[in-house]
Amino acid sequence: MTTIRELSAHKDSIVTLKGWIYNIRSSKAIHFLELRDGSGLCQCIVSAEDVPAEVFQAAGTLKQESSVEITGKVLEDERSVGGYELHATGLQIIQVAENYPITPKEHGVEFLMENRHLWLRSRRQWAAMQVRNAIQFAIHRFFQQEGFIQMDAPIFTGNAAEGTTTLFETDYFDEKAYLTQSGQLYGEAMAMAHGKIYTFGPTFRAEKSKTRRHLTEFWMIEPEMAFYDLNMNMDLAEKFVKFIVKTVLEEKKSELELLERDTTFLTKAVENPFIRLSYTEAVEQLRSDKTASMLHEMEQNRTEELGTIKEELEEIKKEHGSAKKWRKTQIDQRIKEIHARMDQIEEDLRNIPVWKKSAAGFEWGGDFGGSDETILTMQYDTPLMIHRYPAEVKAFYMKRDPENEKLALALDVLAPEGYGEIIGGSQREDSLEELQSRIAEHKLPEEVFSWYLDLRRYGTVPHAGFGLGLERTVGWICGLSHVRETIPFPRMLGRLRP
Repeated sequence: MTTIRELSAHKDSIVTLKGWIYNIRSSKAIHFLELRDGSGLCQCIVSAEDVPAEVFQAAGTLKQESSVEITGKVLEDERSVGGYELHATGLQIIQVAENYPITPKEHGVEFLMENRHLWLRSRRQWAAMQVRNAIQFAIHRFFQQEGFIQMDAPIFTGNAAEGTTTLFETDYFDEKAYLTQSGQLYGEAMAMAHGKIYTFGPTFRAEKSKTRRHLTEFWMIEPEMAFYDLNMNMDLAEKFVKFIVKTVLEEKKSELELLERDTTFLTKAVENPFIRLSYTEAVEQLRSDKTASMLHEMEQNRTEELGTIKEELEEIKKEHGSAKKWRKTQIDQRIKEIHARMDQIEEDLRNIPVWKKSAAGFEWGGDFGGSDETILTMQYDTPLMIHRYPAEVKAFYMKRDPENEKLALALDVLAPEGYGEIIGGSQREDSLEELQSRIAEHKLPEEVFSWYLDLRRYGTVPHAGFGLGLERTVGWICGLSHVRETIPFPRMLGRLRP
């Protein structure tokens, strides 16, 4: 058996493919079967001249997602998906599927989410998962090449990394426990044993948020490094993100094309240094006349574009009734694209007044929200690194800036194009006395952090680390508008099935 991905190595040879019917077109003498096998798509041509009559007749009974085994000759054809097609000499039906619920017509998001187990088979969702896989392996390659070892933090934890307000509490043999919101504290302990480590696992946040950036269960990559300061931490984060993006651009070009991803910003992220701004500089920019002008211009442009595509929608709807079948298929696809763009524009037009108000009224000392991150990243074509935040809005374990006690040596990496935060990190507090003071200030029980304080009692050193959210990174690189499409089975507020 051969896979579709391997067809280029079997040009002009007879091979057997096993897979599912993705699409089918038929005429009196020929069936065009678009086959998928998990590795790609291939057009298989079943001609009445090349196969027995009963085989040709059986091919005509197939429906979308029917499972088959097709034998035939591999021929190169640049017009075909993947560049090759299969001219069938034999076909064996494994199962004729029932009428498939997900059709080429437009479906609502709620319907697709209810059928996520089937939606995963669609081309765009397939491409997104292929990119996710490439990112995951790139992460491991990067850290292994950099001299890190992978270690694992527990999912059940008796203490919170950043307070208990966004934790899922559970009973742990009559003892209170939480699902982890970060492996960082444990990562620090492991870094004191191995120097440089990273963890890669699921994390949980009980925020009651329904924004496009939030999941209740997501995957985090968290490196921790002994003898690192904030600047070293930022350098590593930049190098790390560049490596991931470069890998995807090199290895998943066809998947990005399928996703219709404009790779301009991704290429710039690899080629250009990231922008670095202090929190104070970022606040000044947020409140600037330049930002106000940018938002006003965006509002005008979106309004004009909405009017233009609404007119186009009305025109092609009129054409649809009298169009030939091939043209109707084109029109249906364009209608889907227009509706998707209209949804995005209408969301932007709802958000822009909120963004204007948030930016103009932002006061030094507050934490950046999603709107603020969106506004800042819209002004740059490479990722933006913001550092030295007010200590009051950051976690207790972050070290204070020795030059300004009001600031924490924290950093965030914001992806461009409005995608926002993909990395958060800091230099960690290495003083026992300072850490004890911070725990008290945050009104946290010191006894549950006794083991964490031991790291400062026995061989404390300057150290730092960060966490990268896998789903937000996949969303940015793929150009997806919602993180629900970046993970096979998303868990969000109100979404526990399938």
